[in-house]
Amino acid sequence: MKDEKAVVVFSGGQDSTTCLFWALHHFKEVATVTFNYGQRHSQEIECAKEIASELGVSFHVLDMGLINQLSANALTRDEIEVKEGEDGELPSTFVPGRNHLFLSFAAIYAKAQGARHLITGVCETDFSGYPDCRDIFIKSLNVTLNLAMDEQFVIHTPLMWLNKEETWEMADEFNALAFIREKTLTCYHGIRGEGCGECPSCKLRQRGLDAYLVKKAGDKN
Repeated sequence: MKDEKAVVVFSGGQDSTTCLFWALHHFKEVATVTFNYGQRHSQEIECAKEIASELGVSFHVLDMGLINQLSANALTRDEIEVKEGEDGELPSTFVPGRNHLFLSFAAIYAKAQGARHLITGVCETDFSGYPDCRDIFIKSLNVTLNLAMDEQFVIHTPLMWLNKEETWEMADEFNALAFIREKTLTCYHGIRGEGCGECPSCKLRQRGLDAYLVKKAGDKN
């Protein structure tokens, strides 16, 4: 039996779209919320809108441009190079406080929609070292939101302990492998589908896909 209503924090990328399929499988009614935080590629928002429309779920954009005023990073500044972290430093794509703010505002939106379930695609297995993708942060924020708003929100993280290969496998279990391969936008350079093939996000995505397709082929033999 499916549970009540859920809100998916949605970007139109591989992870959040996989989470959207997961939510549609587990909840009676699903809504999506997307954030405009001055990201360098507006295609991300358009991609999310198109996917939400195709899957028949509501779509809402919240203006979070304040983040762009406070933080300089490769996701909001064209002049900053996209590069992985070195010598223990965070990648240039890290946006301080992003998931904290996104989930907090998603909770406010969920309350207005009569939903108490929040779904986010953060992951501690195949991630770039972002501190706000860790399980301990999500659990802490869940408690804080419930105390702050006197609610019983539940933050779900279906991908938390999955690597990218396993995330692709989950997509395939929902018969969404081709959909996610072709229609999502994960690339830091704003190219849908397979992306540029060169940025850290595309490389991680492709390695996971290659590994899963090898595994899938082996399972058939």
